[in-house]
Amino acid sequence: MNSKDIILFIKKTFPHKENGIPLHEPIISSLEQKYVQNCLDSTFVSSVGPFVDLVENKISEYCGAKRSVAVVNGTSALHIALESLDVNKGEEVITQSLSFVATSNAINYCGASPIFIDVDLDTMGMSPTALLNFLNLNAEIQNNHCINKLSGKKISACVPMHTFGFPARIDEICSICKNWKIPVIEDAAEAIGSYYKGKHLGTFGDAGIFSFNGNKIITAGGGGAVVTNDSLLADRIKHLTTTAKTVHPYKYHHDQLGYNYRMPNINAALLCAQLENLNKFIEKKRNLAFKYRKFFESTEIDFKWENENSRANFWLNCIQFKSKEERNQFIIESNQQHIGIRPAWELLHTLPMYKDCMKDSQKNALFLQERIVNIPSSAINA
Repeated sequence: MNSKDIILFIKKTFPHKENGIPLHEPIISSLEQKYVQNCLDSTFVSSVGPFVDLVENKISEYCGAKRSVAVVNGTSALHIALESLDVNKGEEVITQSLSFVATSNAINYCGASPIFIDVDLDTMGMSPTALLNFLNLNAEIQNNHCINKLSGKKISACVPMHTFGFPARIDEICSICKNWKIPVIEDAAEAIGSYYKGKHLGTFGDAGIFSFNGNKIITAGGGGAVVTNDSLLADRIKHLTTTAKTVHPYKYHHDQLGYNYRMPNINAALLCAQLENLNKFIEKKRNLAFKYRKFFESTEIDFKWENENSRANFWLNCIQFKSKEERNQFIIESNQQHIGIRPAWELLHTLPMYKDCMKDSQKNALFLQERIVNIPSSAINA
């Protein structure tokens, strides 16, 4: 099968897009307009208002987490989760190189350095086998902390990322990290509505984070959230994200360094409406994924599918070519036809600011990075 055949199928799947097909666009209805107008009418459009409390309750309920804290974006959610779990300057955090740059940036904001662990070929998420191999070879427990024997630094957290909404083997990762005294923060920025073994992603570790950027399944325009089953941790995150201001009817006293990471009420209003339709959006996206799967099943191109015990949201549908050359040709021809596709991110360990960080072989990450492409995934006409 050549690129033209794939492009033709995509055009038939999205016939209403005559001037180009985007990679992913949100669905905005009259409900969003109603809630936002209610917010405007109230004049509480900034960081105080009922929609913020409502959206936190809705996220917790949907994910099955005890608590949720809404913030301005997914990056700030990951940063504050790391800081609240006491990731400090000069320490190290295990993560994966096949990820969006925000994953490593949030680690760096804490003054810590990422350690890059390889991914599994099927999930495209952190490999439990690679993680265990790295720890067995390079780490030891000292005073109830995990210490990197090579650097002498504390490994203070692990951040696996659920790539494109496909569940990683998160239960195995959490089990390994528990044995090695390492807290787990799930980067579930792309995984709202995805489940593993019947449990929502983001709720396996000590904390999980979501993104509600405009290109996600549901959006607040921007927006993010931290979820956790630890009420004390949630209280700390809420305090730090509201500039560490102590409760008082009129005094402005701040008891530590905090951050203005609060989600504005107007963004929360938009997100509340989106959350009410999330299951419908995911159903549409899964229907689209089934169409793609049927189309690609008779070809040599691998359409990425969910594994056993997984239920993916198919945020971005993903295909894997046999070679880098075939992938590049598809990218060129798709762009010429104004088809919204994208290759995988540049691997984080190859970026200038992270090129000297510790890593394992990255064999699978390199293989995938050269071959995978995301194809149009909007739920609108699926």
